[in-house]
Order: sequence, then C-alpha cells, then structure tokens
Amino acid sequence: MIHLKSLSNSPEPALRNADWYWMLGEDTQSYLTNQVVVVSEAEAEKYYAAANELYEMYIEAAQHVIDQHKFAELGISENLVELVKYSWENDRHWHIYGRFDLAGGLNGKPIKLIEFNADTATCIPETAVVQWASLKANRLDETLQFNTLYESLVAQFSEMRKQNPKHEPTLLISTMEGYPEDDTNMQVLGEAAREAGFEVAFEYIENTEFSSEEGIYKQSSNDGSFTRYDFWFKLVPWEYIGWDEPELTQILTDLVTNDKTIVLNPAYTLLFQSKGILKVLWQLFPNHPLLLETASTPLVNKTSVEKVLFGREGANVKILDTAGNAVSETEGEYFEQNKVYQEYVDFLQDSEGSYYQAGVFFAGEACGLGFRKGGKIINNTAQFVGHIIE
Repeated sequence: MIHLKSLSNSPEPALRNADWYWMLGEDTQSYLTNQVVVVSEAEAEKYYAAANELYEMYIEAAQHVIDQHKFAELGISENLVELVKYSWENDRHWHIYGRFDLAGGLNGKPIKLIEFNADTATCIPETAVVQWASLKANRLDETLQFNTLYESLVAQFSEMRKQNPKHEPTLLISTMEGYPEDDTNMQVLGEAAREAGFEVAFEYIENTEFSSEEGIYKQSSNDGSFTRYDFWFKLVPWEYIGWDEPELTQILTDLVTNDKTIVLNPAYTLLFQSKGILKVLWQLFPNHPLLLETASTPLVNKTSVEKVLFGREGANVKILDTAGNAVSETEGEYFEQNKVYQEYVDFLQDSEGSYYQAGVFFAGEACGLGFRKGGKIINNTAQFVGHIIE
C-alpha cells in the first residue's frame, strides 16, 4: 500500500515568491495538490538507477532498429527515416529530456518499465517546481526530494551550446495552439534555456515560418519583421509532422542535414517514443527485471495491455484477460495504428484504491520523480502527486 502524507498549506505562496506566478492561472490550478507520496532514500535511489539503466538499454535497442532497418515495424514513416538516422549519428543533436513511466518501486514492488515519453513529455512544471514549492510552503526540507529536473534542463541546454559553437544561442519554442498545458510546460523549459544563455522566444507552430534555404523564423506582431532562430524546440510530436506535414518534414530534413538548424528533441527520439521499441527491448534483453514481456501479437495465457505504437495520454489502451477479452479500455483517435501487447502489471495503490504510476525524468541522467494518480489505465484525467523522501 502506498503511503501518503497530507500537507496543510498550498504551494501557491511559495510559487509567487519564486516568481512562478504564471503557473497559478485557471489552466494550472489542477497542478496544485495537498498530498505527497512518502518515498525512502533507498527507493529513490532505485528509481534513479532504473532510469539510467533503461536509457542505456534504449540506446542499444535504437541502434538495433537502425542497423536492421526496422523503422516500419516501429511505425516510423519513411519520410522521417533520413532525419532520424542523421540526428542519431550526429552527436550535436542533443536529447534534452524525456520521462520514463514506471510501475512499482515502493514497498518492495519491483520497478517495471511501462513506456518512455522521449519526444514531447509533459509534467515538467509539476515535477520541477510545484512539488518543490509544496514542501517549501509547509516548512519541510525541500531538498528531501529526488528532484533536480530544472537544474538538469539548464545543464542540458548549456551542453547544447557547447556542442554547437557555430550556431547562435537563439531558441524558438513552439506548441500547437489551444493546448495551455503544453504552453506551461514550455515556459519552464524556456526559463531553463535562458539560464543557460539562450535568447528564447515562443510562437505557435501554426504561425512559425519555415524555409529550406533560410531557416526557421518568427514574425514580429509589432512591425512585421522576421527573426531567425538557430535552435527550434517543438512540443509537437514527430510522428504528426511526418504523417500530416510532408512538406514541413522535407524542409526540416534539409535544414538539419545542411547544418542550418538544430531541432529539439531530435528526430531519433521517435525510436524511443514508439511503443514498438518495447518489443525490441524484450528481444534484446529477455526476462530483464526492469522489463515486461512485449510482443506484436497477444500474449498467450497472460493478462496483457494492448497499446498502439504512438498513442498518447492513455488513449486506445485495452487491458486483456488471459483469454484475450478486453476487461478495461479507453477510446481515442489512434485506433487505426498497429499495436503491441505488453504483460500487465498492477500499479501501486493507496488505501482508497487509486492507482499510482511513477514518472522519472531523464535529462542527461535520471533527475526527477513524480507520480500520476488515476485508474488502472492512467490517462489525461490523472492527477499529479509529488513526493517526499523520509
């Protein structure tokens, strides 16, 4: 049973005092919580070690996919393959961050990989800022968390500058319009980039200008002038770009391969993002203690989870019993995609029967722990719950 600790004071005053006031609007109130999960120091260290080990395993699995040209098996469209391979082979294309979703890890339950949100992971504000502010607001030692996410993001952007000395440290961050949670995530990312020495601007992708010859631009709303940016971070899934925007895919391929623009997260994160990599991991590391059996066909005589290759926020997920019948499922827009089948494992539970999935951010190394609270299938209605090490 998961151990929760209730906190008396809201983190709102601490957020205001730290000048994170922009996180307190109507769109971010759901980030605030008065409970934290109690984690021991040994458990925190195991989460840290697990994420670091999994990242190394993902690197080996991705190299295997490239060597064997298994892009189609992972659902990666052909028009993105050149960019995936180029960014993988060129060390200057730095993976800024991602988030491992994990089952177990507390009260003796083994840690098991659920998936890796490597391309467009969210929960940055909650993990990096809000759970820290919750401890501070309640006069608890805010260092008693496995949480250096913000500092790690700063370090990642600093390393990006060192790896690309010929590029001006100008960064344009883009989201899709109409997703305020994404905007909030990118505000934290932008703060980290500024601290690392970048000039940072924001623009919705719908309004961003792209040119194969010139680069990526934002137009000023004041005088109509255009400003070019050498770095572009898009909180827009790579698979969407490949499927829906073939012209933009070609422009980005031209810009990156001609060393005119650095795009973040790099295209090779598609290799990590695709749930097809879960099957590759099991093939390369069978029965590894951090993995769950995964195949492209339903598992025999095992409760399993059916997942589409690029589903997001728990959409189009089915829990299947040993006979292959759905006992729980979610709807979504991804139902036409190919699927994988992963062995089912229970998430951690509290005394009221709610389920908790651990999320561990990776930014150069494992750097931040948080939990999402929901049902058997964690979806976009899940709440974020912070933690404290005791």
